[in-house]
Amino acid sequence: MLPTEVQRILLLVGLAATAYLMILAWNDDYVAQKTPVEFSAEPEVGDVTGNDAGVPDTGAIDAPPAAQVGAGASDVPDASLLGAVEPSASADVTAPVSEGRLIRVATDMQEVWIDRVGGDIVRVQLPKHRLDINRDVPFLLLNRGDGHIYMAQSGLIGPDGVDSAERPTYQSAASEYTLKGNEPLIVSLSTRHQGLDVVKRFEFRPGEYQVRVSYRIDNASGREIRAGLFAQIKRDDKEALGDKPFTLGPQPYLGAALTTNDSRYEKLTFDDLDEGPFRAAVDGGWIAFLQHYFLSAWIANEDQTNQFYGQKRGDGTYIVGYTGPLRSVAPGATGEWNTRFYAGPKDQNRLEQIAPNLNLTVDYGFLWWLAVPLFKILDWVHSGVGNWGLAIVLLTVLVKLVLYPLSAASYRSMANMRRVAPQMKRLQERHADDRQKLSTEMMALYKKEKVNPLGGCLPMLLPMPIFIALYWVLFESVELRHAPFMLWIHDLSAMDPYFVLPLLMGGSMFLMQLMSPAMGDPMQQKMMRLMPIMFTVLFLFFPAGLVLYWLVNNLLSMAQQWYVMRQTEAKHAAKA
Repeated sequence: MLPTEVQRILLLVGLAATAYLMILAWNDDYVAQKTPVEFSAEPEVGDVTGNDAGVPDTGAIDAPPAAQVGAGASDVPDASLLGAVEPSASADVTAPVSEGRLIRVATDMQEVWIDRVGGDIVRVQLPKHRLDINRDVPFLLLNRGDGHIYMAQSGLIGPDGVDSAERPTYQSAASEYTLKGNEPLIVSLSTRHQGLDVVKRFEFRPGEYQVRVSYRIDNASGREIRAGLFAQIKRDDKEALGDKPFTLGPQPYLGAALTTNDSRYEKLTFDDLDEGPFRAAVDGGWIAFLQHYFLSAWIANEDQTNQFYGQKRGDGTYIVGYTGPLRSVAPGATGEWNTRFYAGPKDQNRLEQIAPNLNLTVDYGFLWWLAVPLFKILDWVHSGVGNWGLAIVLLTVLVKLVLYPLSAASYRSMANMRRVAPQMKRLQERHADDRQKLSTEMMALYKKEKVNPLGGCLPMLLPMPIFIALYWVLFESVELRHAPFMLWIHDLSAMDPYFVLPLLMGGSMFLMQLMSPAMGDPMQQKMMRLMPIMFTVLFLFFPAGLVLYWLVNNLLSMAQQWYVMRQTEAKHAAKA
């Protein structure tokens, strides 16, 4: 028959596993139903005269930007963001497009849908990333439809801006484009505005998630024209498609972020925009909407000062973006406006090359200074072994080697504690009724035997910052999303489906306690014996990759502890 203490441990672990299964069942029945797991093949086209197309009354163009926000307000930012400008005349919108409103663009990295009305990007799918590990469905990042609004908008505003009255309707040579070979794919849209020929171009390049967007106006009107570029992201505050709506771990950040002249990385939450509009003048810069593993961002030109903004609309959606400076185009000259749009994974190396500080959207928390080098080492090891799970194991070995001198000193202290344990027990029996006398005698014993009672705690404390930093590396790094290890572990960023790794980790902690001398009074010792149970229950909900790290760390610590303590005891025995 199993000992009573072992029975209690098994009972507690069983209850924890049962509670977790009940949570999953409740999640499937009541929470997961709220997340749309299926979506239509095409985005909704929307209403040309509704919130996707209208513009502010031209008579109110000099009003403060906040005054323009309302249930029927336009998506187009207020022209006062460009500076003091005059009201403009109505746009000369071309005839409706007979081929339909949506243009589909397929590249090796993206599938993009562009609305001819406004030339907005209304849907982005990522063929290289699956929505779910069990289904071969491309990840859906941007979407206008299925009860969700998440789209990228851009245009020209100001006295002669194409979008100063209502969104223009563009014409295109085809309704479908496919990138082939290594040459860039150019999708050109054209319209006429106040007698001007306007061309909006999207440039897609192989192997990139970045889209280059440009406007070109040939000014043959015989007069000077003035316009400024705006680029923005419109989104509701609903959970991202594919994210788990219920978890006991930390929630991934969902909201906006940008870089400013005073801050390399600044979050702009939905609550911040609920309180009021945001405005900031930034040299260059970018502004993005973030979610777990993925983001969309507009990257402004570095050689100009841009006006960044964010606000909540009356219909409950949020807009963040920027406007460039107002530019003049002389008669007979050509005016060009350029910007870049990124829609894809939080690939640190890729983002770092696109714009300064854009890689900070991979948010590792307050231990980022430790998490960043850990990821670089992990990525380097993975480039050699080709398996993220094996890379985590080798990273653990490297960490143990670096910490070996400090850990060895701690284990020697633990060996000394075990050596004086018989004397400690006699003191406890002799002064059981006098705690003050017991404390005095114990300190005298420690001093005589040159033992540090706190030295043995160091092996538990040393890995903790690395553990926390690695947690955020596994939680935030898209490279580990759906990354398999071996056998039943198909996703290192998700929990172990059969709890094997957490149970092994808890068992290793229990064995480590058996190898270590008892510390403190009987009550403290009982609390320490509960630690493996508490950690096991906690680790049931942690990513499998993190549990793998902690399990390997425990196994290496046990081997090191056995070796150092045996070596220390042999040394003292030789002296005796």
